Amino acid sequence: MNEKLHTLIEKLAAEHRLTLAEYEYLIANRCPEAAELLAEHAVRARRAVYGNTVFIRGLIEISNICKNNCLYCGIRAANANCERYRLTPEEILECCDEGYDLGFRTFVLQGGEDGWFTDERVCALLRKIKAAHPDCAVTLSLGERSRESYRLLREAGADRYLLRHETADAAHYARLHPAELTLENRMRCLEDLKSLGYQVGCGFMVGSPGQTNAFIAKDLQLISDFEPAMCGIGPFIPHKDTPFAQETAGTLKLTCYLLSIVRLIRPNILLPSTTALGTIDPSGREKGIMAGANVVMPNLSPASVRKKYMLYNNKVSDGSESAQSKKTLEMRMSSIGYEVVTDRGDIKLF
Repeated sequence: MNEKLHTLIEKLAAEHRLTLAEYEYLIANRCPEAAELLAEHAVRARRAVYGNTVFIRGLIEISNICKNNCLYCGIRAANANCERYRLTPEEILECCDEGYDLGFRTFVLQGGEDGWFTDERVCALLRKIKAAHPDCAVTLSLGERSRESYRLLREAGADRYLLRHETADAAHYARLHPAELTLENRMRCLEDLKSLGYQVGCGFMVGSPGQTNAFIAKDLQLISDFEPAMCGIGPFIPHKDTPFAQETAGTLKLTCYLLSIVRLIRPNILLPSTTALGTIDPSGREKGIMAGANVVMPNLSPASVRKKYMLYNNKVSDGSESAQSKKTLEMRMSSIGYEVVTDRGDIKLF
């Protein structure tokens, strides 16, 4: 590791911010020694805020029906091979009830942009979840909606909203999405969500087609400027029924390197170690935690639909990622020195 790289890592650990050019240098010149030093600083920063706790979220994949045709996504509207499903409100409530009994105190309702889930229906669902489990947080990840829609959902009980920005470069965004979807509107959504009082999560894919070190540097600068409560970073994994079927997947090493950097940018951020990491490496989620992550999201969806919510090839859905395997997850986290806790896991403010 050269002296400049070492100096930049120490600067980031102390000041929590670099210039765009410095972020790019940090990425372009990464090496095992730099990754180790970043991880050491990241773990220290996370422990200072959250100790050795890992928060768990119960993920419920409510629908794989989507109106959009994002080029990387296995549930894109044009994929005729995707076996579609939509959970009923009653099924979603049953998932929450089961999750509550297992110890989950945050539920994440994720789905494609399915027009059936109108504001009226989602608000009714939120009110029922909150009435049944008033001590729980509800996170939504339902894509781009209007400010008025986000306002209504917030008033009905939604606490958090996950909306990955995917890439902070407009031209790169256009390469990954159909023409009607723009980075400008995605950022409008994120700003609306933040102004309405949500705990907001953004995030990006690592190794997506056309991604450069300069683009990743822009992502890191966006996180510095936007100051999200959460950030979802996972490796790009191609799906066989998309235009990117033959593209190369992102790597575990770069993803973990970036997890460490994001932790140092925002020491109190809620940072998931994603299912995608566990898909490309059997111990990927543990490695994400050791790089600075502090959230895992086991799957509460009915077993009958897990294989249908296939965003990318070989997405883990055999049970090892399931919420019912919570004891196994606790043992795996304990083996690397971390404790799974069953509370809401809100962001801690300084």
